[in-house]
Amino acid sequence: MIAIFVILGVLGAAALIMLIIKAAAEAEKRRKQRIADMQAFAQSLGLSFHPGQDPDHDEQYTHFEIFQRGFDRAAYNTIFGTITLDNAEVELNAGDFTYKTRERYTTTDSKGRTRTRTRIVKHHFSYFILELPYITMPDMLIRREGIFDKIASAFGKNDIDFESAEFSRKYYVQSESRKFAYDIIHPRMMEFLLATSPGLVDIEHSRICLSDGMTVWKAPRFPQAFDWTRQFLDLWPDFVVKDLTQGRVL
Repeated sequence: MIAIFVILGVLGAAALIMLIIKAAAEAEKRRKQRIADMQAFAQSLGLSFHPGQDPDHDEQYTHFEIFQRGFDRAAYNTIFGTITLDNAEVELNAGDFTYKTRERYTTTDSKGRTRTRTRIVKHHFSYFILELPYITMPDMLIRREGIFDKIASAFGKNDIDFESAEFSRKYYVQSESRKFAYDIIHPRMMEFLLATSPGLVDIEHSRICLSDGMTVWKAPRFPQAFDWTRQFLDLWPDFVVKDLTQGRVL
């Protein structure tokens, strides 16, 4: 009888190992397919793709908050290059980003004694950046309204409000130029943002960055981000684009 239990235990352990190996193989297959799909998207736009780490990313894009977090920061699986958009050459940079943080946690032993330890946690997320040729473009942040925004609002620290009560309730908008924000976020733009629900739109240093700072995208999300950004820019009023093209300060 004991021998039977031993055999069953060995078979169970072997089956578990096989499941782990199979899951790892499937995960690696998905990873390779994702890279192939990202590379195909890059090639479709005449861009380059680099699966390794980008040594220049931390220096170029740390003005975005999502790239300032933690330590051992690195971009990888990078799509990059120059494309023509509405008769203007723009720089595109998209891919994955990783960083590490130290987190403290507490354990309790059988005698009720507690001990605080520190562990290293690795984080990953995807992003999409488009750099526009407008050196005078004001910074602007658009994101979903959160509970802390509502608390701050109760103390008088309001974001920019708009005519649409629904939009103002759902979105937090901040800009160094209220005029720029009101010019860009007109009624049609509000409808577009409400319908498409972007996670975060961060405009800084003439660059538009899309990311939630938490999620690794599936490969189709990158062309979707590109299409979304084109639609977003198509809704910018002609007079704003003209002023930016001529280098006027808004």
